[in-house]
Amino acid sequence: MDLMKKSINDLTNASTKEEIHEECGVFGVFSPTSVNVAGMAYYGLYALQHRGQESCGIIVNDEGVFYSHKDMGLVSDAFTAEELSKYPSGRIAVGHVRYGTTGGTTRNNCQPIEVNHMKGKMALAHNGNLSNALELRDELEMSGAIFNSTSDTETIAYMITRKRLTAPSIEDAVSRALPSLEGAYSLVLMSSTKLVAVRDPRGFRPLCYGITEDGAYVVASESCALRAVGAEFVRDVEPGEIIIFSDDGVTSRKEHCGIREKKTCIFEYIYFARPDSVIDGVSVHQARIKAGEILARDYPVDADVVIGVPDSGLDAAIGYSRESGIPYEIGLIKNKYIGRTFIAPGQEHRFDQVKIKLSPVKSVLEGKRVVLIDDSIVRGTTSQRLIKLLRDAGAAEIHIRISAPPFRHPCFYGTDIDSEENLIANQHSIEEITEILGADSLGFLPMESLGELISENGISNASGGYCGACFNGEYPTTIPADTRKDRFEGKINRE
Repeated sequence: MDLMKKSINDLTNASTKEEIHEECGVFGVFSPTSVNVAGMAYYGLYALQHRGQESCGIIVNDEGVFYSHKDMGLVSDAFTAEELSKYPSGRIAVGHVRYGTTGGTTRNNCQPIEVNHMKGKMALAHNGNLSNALELRDELEMSGAIFNSTSDTETIAYMITRKRLTAPSIEDAVSRALPSLEGAYSLVLMSSTKLVAVRDPRGFRPLCYGITEDGAYVVASESCALRAVGAEFVRDVEPGEIIIFSDDGVTSRKEHCGIREKKTCIFEYIYFARPDSVIDGVSVHQARIKAGEILARDYPVDADVVIGVPDSGLDAAIGYSRESGIPYEIGLIKNKYIGRTFIAPGQEHRFDQVKIKLSPVKSVLEGKRVVLIDDSIVRGTTSQRLIKLLRDAGAAEIHIRISAPPFRHPCFYGTDIDSEENLIANQHSIEEITEILGADSLGFLPMESLGELISENGISNASGGYCGACFNGEYPTTIPADTRKDRFEGKINRE
């Protein structure tokens, strides 16, 4: 047991972050008339806030003139009523919420990125992560490019701008740039007259569009953001597709479609996306319900109550309860006024974060055999403290069920999982993890069951495959030579 304690302490000291962070959220509007597109972008980003809380930005296009505001923090903090009132009406806007998986947390890395060049202006918002960003940046710098940020999004902007110098249109420039980009990228960009939506050929990250009653087209990372601005969902952007919104209507270019096997991130369904979103024809809520049902079949246990860890564990807990017949109860209350950006004053106070964020309902837990459903275990520190919280509330037994397979490998496509040595499942067996956490039993979603989350009667609703490389190490692209989040910083003299 001493060895187990030492192991968890090593994992804890290796990093102060236990939670998995999202990538980013992108949003765009193209209106047939001049309207308050900044307000639409504000509400769209508000609906996508769960995808990134580091920074946010909105750029409005008014007759070819770009008006921009970007800042650190949440949408509601960065965009006060006073700040929003500074925007003019316009026909096009792009917005972004960010959690950085490449590049540091600085104002320079806020998006959308704005580019001015001889062929006009461009604003770009990006969700995902390029796996060949470092190589592309080296190439660009050797040709004289000067970078203002440490984000791979600026690399994408440079690649498109270089092609635009000789391409007849912004969409042609995008199409010519795509073969050079490897990895995950869902893009929303605007020129002086057009809004363009792009999804990488593997479709790692979601992207969809809809239309309002007034005829405005809206592009967003998730369908929940469309509803937030009164837009009706039209369809998902296909992997490899380029969609152009202009005064000529909606144009689709598919020359890059079908050139790669589809690899949508399965963790979008397990954790990242909002439960009320639909991605590639699959309800996120139903996918999580199904994960809980699978766990109940594969890891049954005699228990008195099923509870979920708010928020992403609740749907799976309902599924576990339905399949097992064990009553579902609300056993943990989340403090609604503390978001994922909550920062403890120091490392010695990190245990207090769990107590402040989550409060146990003693009447539900006391003397009960509890099935606790969560979406993942990363380093194990939060799970260990949560179990202690339930024990202190009187839980007689605690059986953990995780609606994802064990994390054993880093992700290079936009998820903040970048160090194998800090992943508890990479260092320990299931039995050891159970002992480390202090649980009575532990069960993870089987790797072979992942496909069931996005299928019905064995037929995939998502029309293709998924990426589960963080679970099985089977990467669909070449692995980057340098995987550090800050790999663009301090690279002078690197040879």
